[in-house]
Amino acid sequence: MRTISENQISELVASLFLSCAYCVTDDVSNAVEAALISEESPAGKAALAQILENHKIAREQHLPICQDTGMAVVFAKVGCGCVIDGDFAAAVNAGVRRAYSEGYLRKSVVADPLFERRNTKDNTPTIIHLELVPGDGLELTVTAKGFGSENMSAIKMLSPSDGVGGVIDFVVDTVGKAGPNPCPPVIVGVGIGGTMEYAALLAKQAAIRNVGSRNEDERYAKLEDELLRRINCLGIGPAGTGGRTTALGVNVLFAPTHIAGLPVAVNICCHAARHAKGSI
Repeated sequence: MRTISENQISELVASLFLSCAYCVTDDVSNAVEAALISEESPAGKAALAQILENHKIAREQHLPICQDTGMAVVFAKVGCGCVIDGDFAAAVNAGVRRAYSEGYLRKSVVADPLFERRNTKDNTPTIIHLELVPGDGLELTVTAKGFGSENMSAIKMLSPSDGVGGVIDFVVDTVGKAGPNPCPPVIVGVGIGGTMEYAALLAKQAAIRNVGSRNEDERYAKLEDELLRRINCLGIGPAGTGGRTTALGVNVLFAPTHIAGLPVAVNICCHAARHAKGSI
């Protein structure tokens, strides 16, 4: 059995959150660059150029890509052959606390969501999703989820008879109603199947999948293409200024579900798609 310490975990978590706060991944930057070439709207082109300049400044000067530095979410794949020496959640939260303090990142978490809404002052607790996998390692995928886009997300329990058309209508309608609020161009994560909460989890995972990647199932890959086409026909455009680039990509993940249900969740991510991955 391999032992992984709390300190190793907190160090990795801190480095990943600092990295994604300043550096947009290549897949996102490349997608924005491609959109700048294809966008026909002058206002849309100007907005895309400003986004790319913002990416450059944030990366070179170690400044947050966006003032909303997000709520910390961690997806952890824990090998069955490893032992965590200590408290895993405490280690993750220590890493988040360190990143948001040392990086001077805005701390946006309130302890009580409804009544007092007092800021925890360190951006914890972290949302942690654990998955046991073969092996003796630990893989972490982190995302700092801003709420301009998170607030525009939605879930709907469709009827199986609604079919593909119902899924497309719901996803496109959700993005259309969001308009400029999630800071387009957006990345749209779609979760289909499972139960209500699992569809939402799938959508979150889909939202941080690489832009330009395709679902391995050709039927769902074609659905991704059609959703992207329909969304980019909405005319919302970069920063809501109009144009053909409302979304950089649509990623779909699916899971088995009950014979009586068709859960569908949409998680929207802004162009500051902050995520990073690392392993121990």
